[in-house]
Amino acid sequence: MKILVVGCGSIGRRHITNLISLGYETIGVETNPEYRKWVEENLKIKTYPQFSDAITLEKASACWVCTPPNSHIQIAKEAIGAGLHTFIEKPVSSSLEGINGLIAMAKKKKLVLAVGYNLRFSKGVVKVKELVESGIIGRVLHARVSVGQYLPDWRPWQDYRKSYTASKSLGGGIILDASHEIDYIRWIMGEAKGVTCIARKVSSLEVETEDSADIICEFKSGAVANIHLDFIRRDPKRDCEIVGEKGTIELVFGQKVSLYTAESKQKQEFDVTDDHNNTYIRETEDFFRAVKEKKGPLVSAEEGMESLNLAIAAKQASEKGKTISL
Repeated sequence: MKILVVGCGSIGRRHITNLISLGYETIGVETNPEYRKWVEENLKIKTYPQFSDAITLEKASACWVCTPPNSHIQIAKEAIGAGLHTFIEKPVSSSLEGINGLIAMAKKKKLVLAVGYNLRFSKGVVKVKELVESGIIGRVLHARVSVGQYLPDWRPWQDYRKSYTASKSLGGGIILDASHEIDYIRWIMGEAKGVTCIARKVSSLEVETEDSADIICEFKSGAVANIHLDFIRRDPKRDCEIVGEKGTIELVFGQKVSLYTAESKQKQEFDVTDDHNNTYIRETEDFFRAVKEKKGPLVSAEEGMESLNLAIAAKQASEKGKTISL
């Protein structure tokens, strides 16, 4: 099976490397000649500057969309129109416009359309969801979710000021870029009913976007989650805790899940040591499983749209200074 990867920046390179490791013939598409040269020389793949040429000449079966969020829908529509199963890196877009039409196109052509929220494939997140669903901590009351890492350290080979994360027009900012946290807590706790947010640029980094956001999300279950996102923290940290009527679950990503129950009055630990890249491998395997079995992927476009809807509502809540109902 031949795969086209559109966008050969940081995340595109990761996906190209993983696709090759899984045995898929992979072709790059990139308008930036420096990026194109890098993947040709270092990843040893063929590239095209134009997506239309790659579609016409390569007869691929699937497409990975790894460009800035503001271009996702346009590229995905071209891919679906050409009959390609399509994987879109998160977020599915920078706005909700055009997503329903894209979903309808994919359904009509019976093509897989997935979104890249790889944290759903994290051993830690999967374990937390399993424990919550087992009922061992009772009804969930509250969650705290946090991620922070210094933007210039994300992609050391690139000037952070030129990244899409730093650009408002390209769909950057910490809320969209770190919407992984929004997605996985939705997956665990269910649909949201309202969101409040304070999002600001608080650092001296040269960006146009918010670099820090504190989101309070109320779920239909009545539970509340505090979600902190930033790209200003110098020592990277990603964790989560979920408080229920009968106990507490804590997750330190890539390390451990701790379970405390009121009944035992003790903490039990589960080893969830994991290489972060394995989450990308698993989501790729899930995509091809969906293609083979003609069943939906774990993170469908509909799921991606719901997480984007919550992220956009958080941005609106900050801008308007009020709670946004969902």
